[in-house]
Amino acid sequence: MVSAMSTKYFLKSALILLLFGFIGTSVPAQTKIYNITNYGAVADGKTNNTNVIQRAIDDASVNGGGRVLIPSGRFVTGVITLMSNVELHLDESAFLLGSTLRADYGPGKASPLIVSKNQHNIAITGEGTIDGQGVDLLKDIYVRLNSGTLQDTEWRIPNPWHQMRPTEDNRPKLIEFNNCDSVQIKNITIKNGLCWIQNYKNCSNLVIDSIKVESTTYWNNDGIDIVDCKNVKVTNSFINAADDGICLKSEDSNGACENVYVANCKVRSSASALKLGTASHGGFKKITIRNISVYDTYRSAIAIEAVDGAVLEDIDIRSITATNTGNAIVIRLGHRNKKGPVSILRRVYIGNIKVDVPAGKPDAGYPVEGPVVRVPHNVFPSSITGIPGSRVDDVTLEDITINYEGGAKKEQAYFGIDSLEKVPERISDYPEFSMFGELPAWGFYIRHADNIKIKNMTLTCKGTDYRPAFIADDVKGLSLTGLSIPQVKTQPVLLLNKVGDLKLKDIKIPGNRKNMIKQIR
Repeated sequence: MVSAMSTKYFLKSALILLLFGFIGTSVPAQTKIYNITNYGAVADGKTNNTNVIQRAIDDASVNGGGRVLIPSGRFVTGVITLMSNVELHLDESAFLLGSTLRADYGPGKASPLIVSKNQHNIAITGEGTIDGQGVDLLKDIYVRLNSGTLQDTEWRIPNPWHQMRPTEDNRPKLIEFNNCDSVQIKNITIKNGLCWIQNYKNCSNLVIDSIKVESTTYWNNDGIDIVDCKNVKVTNSFINAADDGICLKSEDSNGACENVYVANCKVRSSASALKLGTASHGGFKKITIRNISVYDTYRSAIAIEAVDGAVLEDIDIRSITATNTGNAIVIRLGHRNKKGPVSILRRVYIGNIKVDVPAGKPDAGYPVEGPVVRVPHNVFPSSITGIPGSRVDDVTLEDITINYEGGAKKEQAYFGIDSLEKVPERISDYPEFSMFGELPAWGFYIRHADNIKIKNMTLTCKGTDYRPAFIADDVKGLSLTGLSIPQVKTQPVLLLNKVGDLKLKDIKIPGNRKNMIKQIR
């Protein structure tokens, strides 16, 4: 049922995207070119060209649209605003360099480098590079913070990461488009930002294709953020991010990410590679993800998180391969926003997934690593978890292989199978794969969920592990078909507690099945 429904939504979304994918920002031969050097731009890597670039954009827009050309060279700029019917085009050897002076991003909250609001038919294209020059900009921010000439609410406040860092308000994003329609971002390279690299809010008919993002300069460096956008297509791109790679968010309780298609991308992240949430106030609907390659990623290959009141439904994810990644799948329904309703998380299909999970830290050695989990733990399993009274519903996992390196030791952390009720609920906590601390299963853990269907799942573990491979606790409607666990590390292999309407078929576990599967009640 979920698969057929998701296929219907995928075909409908694909048709919509096909239609608008050919609309409006490719420049016909007769379109006028506005070369910024004709306005006096200087390509010396030092001169601030903000005013002349903006003048070229404004001229193009006033005259009905056109292509603003950034030719070969290194052009420094402060904040520029992209206007309707304008394409910002970077030649192959062009570099648009963000100013390294904090003052050039405004006196209050730092403005993103390239902004657009309430515009239509806009684009950033070309083989060139947008470089935020984050390292040098950060030096200027530090100088101003230490001299007291720049105010910051978080600079000297201790945080869980034990790092002194300026708030995001003092670290500019590189691109932020708000409430724009018919947007194309194609072929460019974007790098060296100090905060989210790209932020698209309440946009419609958005195409991101064949871009490269190098985003490892600092924390909170998401590669792509899609926030409450409709009719979105993200394809053929490479993301290397110090924070989430491709992240869908919902910040508006009346908004939603809807009709979103992500395919044929390669992602490396010191957080999660593909993420729906954490911000989850409105909704996520009709999300299709296909053919993603993930590597050296600290947290989850796939993270689906609804904790602020969102309705998250009709998600279809297929063909994900992840190597050296800390977690395969985390699906979490929580309740962080106490003033709002509890989220709804239902109708999720995930299929054709292969993930290799190491024993060590997958992003070790990258410029900015994910934070060390500061409680004793062994390798974390994949998980599906709701909360008492609000349950994850209707999830299908099919053709899933998760290979764990293993090596868990009781001396590192211990959780006995007779203490399932001691797994903390963490109802309002930030959602992530390690949020509960040590978990009592090494392969998969499910709690507070209904109608979970698992078809053809293989869980392997090379090293030792004292925990059962698979635990379901408080699950109503659990179907396990073709579950294969070829290496028995401990008995029982499957532990089922308070599981109703259980269906087991073609379970492949070596040894005496009676000893391998334990059902408590």
